Amino acid sequence: MSAAERSGTAGDLPSPCIGVCRLDPDRRFCLGCGRTLEEIARWRDASPAERRAILARLAARRRNRSD
Repeated sequence: MSAAERSGTAGDLPSPCIGVCRLDPDRRFCLGCGRTLEEIARWRDASPAERRAILARLAARRRNRSD
């Protein structure tokens, strides 16, 4: 499946999902894409601005990872 197909429509911001769907039990986010369950559930209906905000939080999580 292409990034455009995962995002719902061509031209949208593609989902950060990489197909490694495992939840970190302590930090409560996906070990593959870094999103919380709430962010994963919201992604499909999120506006482009909401998606950019989620992607910004993911970038911050990656920078702050201690593992």
